Amino acid sequence: MDQYHKLEPEAGEVLDTELVVSEDVLVKAFALGPGAELDAHDHPDSTNVFHVVEGTVTVLRDGEEEAIEAPGVVHHDRGVPHGARNDTDEVAVFTASLCPMPG
Repeated sequence: MDQYHKLEPEAGEVLDTELVVSEDVLVKAFALGPGAELDAHDHPDSTNVFHVVEGTVTVLRDGEEEAIEAPGVVHHDRGVPHGARNDTDEVAVFTASLCPMPG
């Protein structure tokens, strides 16, 4: 379950890996190199929860931004645009849990 520690992104790079995949949930880990950004997107049929596990992630949600330090949790309602950016000089890591599993 500690697969995200194997992700070593370069500056500006986003790497991800699937941690849990089942018929009702998807959990992915994202590692953001310094200056990297996961573009804003939405999940119309799934709730999304970020767990910041390493570093600080600037969470982009519905046009607003907030820096969340590890350990931190951010809940995104269905259909709300969200993304993430690393404004630090260190790698930032978070997991994203989607439930139910997107179709």
